[in-house]
Amino acid sequence: MGNIVKLKILFFIAIINIKTFYSLERVRKIKRIDKIYNFCVETLKNYTLEDLKEKYGITALEVSKELGILRNNVSFELNNLFKEGKMIKVTGRPVHYIPREVLERILKKDLKEGPIEVNDINQLIDKKTVDPFKKIIGHDGSLKAQIEKAKAAILYPPNGLYSLIIGETGVGKSMFANTMCEYARYTKRISADAPFIIFNCADYYNNPQLLMSHLFGYIKGAFTGADKEKPGLIEKANGGILFLDEIHRLPPEGQEMLFYFMDTGRYSKLGETERNRRAQVLIIGATTAEPSSALLSTFIRRIPIIINLPPFSERTTKEKIELLKTLIATEAHRINKPIKIDRESAKALIGSTSYGNIGQLKSNIQLVCAKAFLNSIDTIEPLTIQFKDLPTDIKNGFYSMRRNKSDEMKIDDAINYQMTIMPEDYNVIKVEEDNYELDFDLYETIEYKVNMLKREGENEEFIQEYIMKDIECHLKTLSKKVAANDLARDRVKKIVGKDVLEFAEELSVTVMQGLELDCYERFIYAFSLHLSTLLKKVHNDELVDHPDIRNIIKNHDKEYKMATKIKNKIEERYNIKVPDMEISYLTLLLMSIQEKSSKKIGILVVCHGDGIASGMVNVSKKLLGGGLIDSVDMPLEAKVSDTLNMVLEKVQNLDDGKGVLLLVDMGSLLEFENIIQERTGIKVRTIDMVSTPMVLEAIRKSESPNIELEDAYQILSRFRGYKHSGLDDTTYMNDKPKAIITLCTSGKGAAYKLKQLVENTISNITHTKIEVIPVGLMDMYDEINHIKENFHIISVIGIKNPNIGVPFIALHEFIAGEGEQELIKHIDANNLEIFKTNTYSVAMQISQETLEEFLTYLNPRKIIGSLNEFVNILEKKLDFKFSNINRTQLMVHTGCVLERMVLGKGLEYKKQKKFDNDLIDKLKSATKIFEESINIEFTDDEIYYIYESLEEMFNTQKK
Repeated sequence: MGNIVKLKILFFIAIINIKTFYSLERVRKIKRIDKIYNFCVETLKNYTLEDLKEKYGITALEVSKELGILRNNVSFELNNLFKEGKMIKVTGRPVHYIPREVLERILKKDLKEGPIEVNDINQLIDKKTVDPFKKIIGHDGSLKAQIEKAKAAILYPPNGLYSLIIGETGVGKSMFANTMCEYARYTKRISADAPFIIFNCADYYNNPQLLMSHLFGYIKGAFTGADKEKPGLIEKANGGILFLDEIHRLPPEGQEMLFYFMDTGRYSKLGETERNRRAQVLIIGATTAEPSSALLSTFIRRIPIIINLPPFSERTTKEKIELLKTLIATEAHRINKPIKIDRESAKALIGSTSYGNIGQLKSNIQLVCAKAFLNSIDTIEPLTIQFKDLPTDIKNGFYSMRRNKSDEMKIDDAINYQMTIMPEDYNVIKVEEDNYELDFDLYETIEYKVNMLKREGENEEFIQEYIMKDIECHLKTLSKKVAANDLARDRVKKIVGKDVLEFAEELSVTVMQGLELDCYERFIYAFSLHLSTLLKKVHNDELVDHPDIRNIIKNHDKEYKMATKIKNKIEERYNIKVPDMEISYLTLLLMSIQEKSSKKIGILVVCHGDGIASGMVNVSKKLLGGGLIDSVDMPLEAKVSDTLNMVLEKVQNLDDGKGVLLLVDMGSLLEFENIIQERTGIKVRTIDMVSTPMVLEAIRKSESPNIELEDAYQILSRFRGYKHSGLDDTTYMNDKPKAIITLCTSGKGAAYKLKQLVENTISNITHTKIEVIPVGLMDMYDEINHIKENFHIISVIGIKNPNIGVPFIALHEFIAGEGEQELIKHIDANNLEIFKTNTYSVAMQISQETLEEFLTYLNPRKIIGSLNEFVNILEKKLDFKFSNINRTQLMVHTGCVLERMVLGKGLEYKKQKKFDNDLIDKLKSATKIFEESINIEFTDDEIYYIYESLEEMFNTQKK
């Protein structure tokens, strides 16, 4: 804990220092940047071509030493000069810079405008060129057909054909478009300095006017603030290529804006009435979505070339290894050191690349190279990447290689024990915009921070922890948008099937844009379950008509039109006839997914006496870590009016949009509720006889994002403490049979699927009989009222909160696996017997299904119980609670160890490492469960690998 606190303090001090530094330096910035630039020009003014080939230019360190300016500041200013186009950057380690005016004098030619960055100065000197597509890995393999299409698009007379690149996130769509531009220059279809303009359609998809002004520009006076004429991207791209990334985010208005231009080459700026302007621009689009579902058919017809890039998983093993080498060579070039990587690490990096494709592989490589660089920062030896040093999630990629024995054997053939990659092996096409590229020199930053922390007297262990957390933070930020919740997605896929889930994902783009929503996951999960049920009913000929529900969907024309569009797409996709009544159900679904709230209920504790209320709140905060809560102490001699004024002020501060729960002890405080509501308009509910357990329970309930004020009030009104005695449950709680409602559109198949999931979870929590009852949105309240007559409802789980004074768990949260703990709280709040305060049915289910893909000889169903018990034993021995993700990782890892033990192919641990003997002993003791249950004993080497995984989990989970 000491190091973590220290780390946080250092981090905030660093932020403050940086802000202070830049506010002071801003005054001197102009002088300093000019001083650095003039020095570089003067130093290199007599450079010859031979000097340039030998020395490349000048480094930040050289400037720092000569001018007496900190190297970090010099790097900052040189990078600014590069962005301004005044300095040419030659990447490598170290980075070299040369003033543009000096280089143009040496080469006796003008260079293209804007920033220029090359990995070798000879790129600017030598005129020998090759087909840029030959630099792409897979040009003669899995990308051969795609490249032929791309070349045809560029060469087609007179000015090429519009193209659309399709592929998952991270497959290299931007790089491919960049290469198409280079090929156009190589074949002289466009000039060598022709523009290549990149525009991300997602940035302005919900603002057509702003989008139009960016694409086509505007004239003076076109709108308030347009004090001068501005060129648009079409004008800037004239004579070159416009790359529209994430084109599926372009709204219909935006697509229609391009129709006329694509057909005629003519356009108008915002504020003009006639399209008299002309431009010759080749348009290339890129999308992760299915074009037919995300783009207007009239727009698609104008794009004759569709290029579909395969995901990483469909690339050949040879190409995967080449991609790995190339990306590592990029890092070797940056640090100007060879990088050695063992075969197991290569397998792990390739095997761990899934949803993020090449982009994810690049991010993972940056992470492991940064860690290796940090470990060898004071040596001149090559960087070494070893399996034992990899993060747990990347290590798991090694075990996933078992899915494809053929791939594993080919990697074994290609890599003996390890391979060495040299800096000069670097040879990739520079992508002008790369979502996986950091905007700073990673290795220079590591050096700078290490030196800074050493000067502060920090030890090696703290420095390693601090730097690696910083690196992981940066790299995770880059790839955050790539991965949603993969465990949740896999779980839904197993319920509804791959095709249904992918169709839902395709439709989500149309729905999110058409209704201007941001509820992607809620739509995916709800619609997937609904569609799966519909298809089953169609197949079994179980469709029946239903009463008219026009009153339910009245005043929701937008949702109704979107539902009609979805119905048509379902019919087209599955070649079935969907009854018109289904439009009403889809409308209800679209209405329900728009309801969301991330706000919390405020809690105000008010008691007579000094320190009574504040004491309860302070204790609760220490135990549970906070909440939206405050207190008012009412001294016995205080006036009621003074206390009321304080309460009014506190309530206004606490209200987050969901109202405030007033917990009081007695007397006049009970009368505050109506007065507060009348004066502030804030909804308030009051509960008397407040106690510390009640405050704790109120905080727990208010933390649930889907609970409403009335829900919390009803639950807490029945609350009698965590352990009560001498009272029959019927004195404070309905003695009817208990029930949980699952709520989906029709209340049929989808709700029944959800019912099965809930029942499975309940069986792992309590022996108490709890009915799970499916309900549909239509006639929802009538059905619920009927259920209330016969059951006490504990919770509602589904796509819509019915707001009936019962705790609610949203469908997408339950599917994502977090609903289990919420359900335990709801059952516990009803004082029902619980034999497990934690349930790991989700983790066990995912682990079992994953191991079924990994294992060949062992039966995952037979060993999953032992694996779960192994983790439980570890938790008790270590006094440490594993997260669901870490629990799954540990069970999968250990399951693979068991199979290796059966086959006699255990891994060899080669690292010289000092172990915590107490942890090793506890780990060995826990593995005895396998000796007792299935007669398998672990080797010490395999235990050391599990030890490393545990260390990684401890560090990650504590952070």
